[in-house]
Amino acid sequence: MIEWFKTNMPDPKTELNYSSPFQLLVAVILSAQCTDKRVNIITEKFFERFQSPQELASASVDEIFSYISSCSYPNNKAKNLHGMANKLIELFNGVVPEEIEELEKLPGVGRKTANVIASVVFDKPAMAVDTHVFRVSERIGLTRSAKNPLQAELQLIKYIPEELIPKAHHWLILHGRYVCIARKPKCLECGISSYCKFFQKKEEK
Repeated sequence: MIEWFKTNMPDPKTELNYSSPFQLLVAVILSAQCTDKRVNIITEKFFERFQSPQELASASVDEIFSYISSCSYPNNKAKNLHGMANKLIELFNGVVPEEIEELEKLPGVGRKTANVIASVVFDKPAMAVDTHVFRVSERIGLTRSAKNPLQAELQLIKYIPEELIPKAHHWLILHGRYVCIARKPKCLECGISSYCKFFQKKEEK
């Protein structure tokens, strides 16, 4: 399965638009329960207004809300973005840290978001498990009976070579987004169906 992804998706990338670690951090916070397409629409104007943690920290929560009102949970995200910017300045002089434990000190940054930043920006072997990764890895058979994202993460990193973990995160996200769709997976178009637990059970029926 890994060989198939290496051949057919050799250089997977996040579909979030960003040009700095700070911008990616904002985009990933906004992406919770929201599509990347919607986030990219929001951040186009957001990044014009807020070009640094300092500008974001000095804004009011209401102003931040006005820029992100079309995303999911805008009230909470506006508060988290404001808190994140202030804490980023207070703890790290406005520089996005590399370590997962330090990233998790920022408001609005859980383990998934911290893992995304660590893997995408700093190329660390961190496996971010979002809804796509959690669902797809269980469906395919890469994880077994994982009860939560952390259990899925630990199972995945146990068997995926460390240097491929940052790519594997995107492999599973993109596969889940375009092929292994939640309600109606495109099994006949899937290049890994012969290795897939879901497809094998489907064929047996």
